[in-house]
Amino acid sequence: MNLYSKLLSRAASSNPLRVAIIGAGKFASMYLAQVHKTPGIHVAAIADLNPANVFANLQRVGWAQERYQAASIDDAIRSDATWVTDDWAKVISDPRIDIVIEATGNPPAAVEHILSAIEQRKHVVNVTVEADALCGPYLAQCAQQNDVIYSLAYGDQPALICDLVDWARAAGFKVVSAGRGHKWMPHFAQSTPETVWGHYGLTPEQAERGGLNPKMFNSFLDGSKPAIESVAVCNATGLVAPPDGLEYPSGSIDDIPNLMRPKAIGGCLHHDGQVEVVSSLDSSGTPIPYDIRYGVWVVFEGDTSYIQNCFEEYGVKTDDTGRYASLYKRWHMIGLEVGISVASVGVRGESTGAPTGFRADVMAAAKRDLKVGEVLDGEGGYTVVGQLASAEKSLQLGALPLGLAHGLKLKNVKIQGQPLTWDDVHFDSNDIAIKVRREMESTYASSSAPG
Repeated sequence: MNLYSKLLSRAASSNPLRVAIIGAGKFASMYLAQVHKTPGIHVAAIADLNPANVFANLQRVGWAQERYQAASIDDAIRSDATWVTDDWAKVISDPRIDIVIEATGNPPAAVEHILSAIEQRKHVVNVTVEADALCGPYLAQCAQQNDVIYSLAYGDQPALICDLVDWARAAGFKVVSAGRGHKWMPHFAQSTPETVWGHYGLTPEQAERGGLNPKMFNSFLDGSKPAIESVAVCNATGLVAPPDGLEYPSGSIDDIPNLMRPKAIGGCLHHDGQVEVVSSLDSSGTPIPYDIRYGVWVVFEGDTSYIQNCFEEYGVKTDDTGRYASLYKRWHMIGLEVGISVASVGVRGESTGAPTGFRADVMAAAKRDLKVGEVLDGEGGYTVVGQLASAEKSLQLGALPLGLAHGLKLKNVKIQGQPLTWDDVHFDSNDIAIKVRREMESTYASSSAPG
């Protein structure tokens, strides 16, 4: 509760945290809309393959032009301005950069950027949660070995869920379940970028105004992103995946304590200590009032009659037994909140969530029947969708992770819903992200107890 005062101290001593951003899309733009109002932070550089797009986004979010006209990184640091470039490697290699925010949304590229930043002894805030789901345990281990911090990005749902889980455990509660909300119907799993806006509840005009990417938003809708984010939560908190993937039970916020308890006592969970996603639509597709669609939640147990009496005395919403209670945030604010991660990493030396083991994975499954020779188009596209599984199950199947299911050509026919395996695709074993992932798989497959 003293991040702001610590940032003020950095500002007063003319010793700001120097931040570099790689990838200036929607998430980074939201951060950029806030950071110039935050003391003790200097965005010294922004690297993007399309610098013109960076300039357009900076103008969109209200930056004065003189603030992003630095001619070099040296000029930026001298003038407290920002250098915009397409040379991410030069940005990362500068010894004056403290923290790198990876926000490209491209898993293979993000892995390369993050590893390079860690090797250069930079702390990393990873917005590209797809890269965390792909090989986060490996990245976190590399960061630890190099004495730097690797962190999930606050504002995105996984870090917020980690925060709630940490709160519950630090307060002495047993965490029964945790997760996020979602607008879900089973047929959304076949949604494509052509159908996304109608399902999502936005008009094409609203999407264009916000600079929203239909493929990215379709990854939310079709269940890929909920699976990816659930993997990040499992690997960071020790919670585990349901054995048959996410079930998306429907309910309001007030229903969560009854829903998110084990089936043996009337809930929807396969077991204690599980992740799950709550749908904001009932089985007919009708919106449920007081929903958790954009939010996150944790369910925890009051295991004595005294604690249950305390719940009742202070109006805590519980299940019908009085034993299970929940805490939630109804909204998450994406990049508007990522400054919490930057401050936590920079002035406290703490992540806002990071993997501690390989417990869950997101497998690429066929979105429709696929033919030999088809080229996979990745998360949110037309060919594959993400399925949550335990790491053990994924390793046993030899499953192809969703984060790498882009640009690879199929060797075998796959039917709709069937997981893809490494044996189903042609791939370059020298690709950096593939090498890292295969090394991580080998490490955990040789362990008798993955994670």
